Amino acid sequence: MVARAARLADELDVTAPCVGHAGDGNLHFLPVANLDDPEERDRAMELNDRMVRAALDLGGTSTGEHGVGIGKRKFMREEHAAAVDVMRDLKDTLDPEGVLNPGKVLPEE
Repeated sequence: MVARAARLADELDVTAPCVGHAGDGNLHFLPVANLDDPEERDRAMELNDRMVRAALDLGGTSTGEHGVGIGKRKFMREEHAAAVDVMRDLKDTLDPEGVLNPGKVLPEE
């Protein structure tokens, strides 16, 4: 994953240092971008998407110990397929009014 991430970062001309947890295999890539520059921001976001897909291709996950959050929701179906429907059923059962942390984990339909 580290080698693939370095290659992807080079392709998009984005600096992305990596830190991680040696004990459990979690890696965190930190794209460096000037968010006031739309082109640079878009390249960094594209790098993020490509890195997530690379992790999935290698049998990994889109998330680490920090959970899904709003930034990775769009990858839930890709990673978990039909299990997302089960997750949604559980959420609807436990939170029929949809008031508990709405829009934070499950992807929009």
